Amino acid sequence: QVQLVESGGGLVQAGGSLRLSCAASRGTFVGSYSMGWFRQAPGKEREFVAAISASGARNAYLNSVKGRFIISRDNAKATVYLQMNSLKVEDPGVYYCAATPSRSRCSRSPTDYDDWGQGTQVAVSS
Repeated sequence: QVQLVESGGGLVQAGGSLRLSCAASRGTFVGSYSMGWFRQAPGKEREFVAAISASGARNAYLNSVKGRFIISRDNAKATVYLQMNSLKVEDPGVYYCAATPSRSRCSRSPTDYDDWGQGTQVAVSS
């Protein structure tokens, strides 16, 4: 099991940027888990945002965030990042990071992920 702790959420104006971080328990993180970011707005289902393979060589994005969000990882620090630029009013929600032992897949399905963080809130003002 991987313990995950997100940080970096907050309130930002539309067009602004935020960088989310997800710190993982080091012992099991390095090179072993693909990681994903999901978000959930009030009254809506949890939605895939981005994923990155264990090595960092592969990634996947929700179409609406392509070109604006960048997922990356630093295995030495056992941390995954989500750089969010040009934030829009449709981007808010609680952002969760998740881990899956499928090392090469960048799954878009939340059911493929075994471990989840507690989430960090992102709000965007117009």
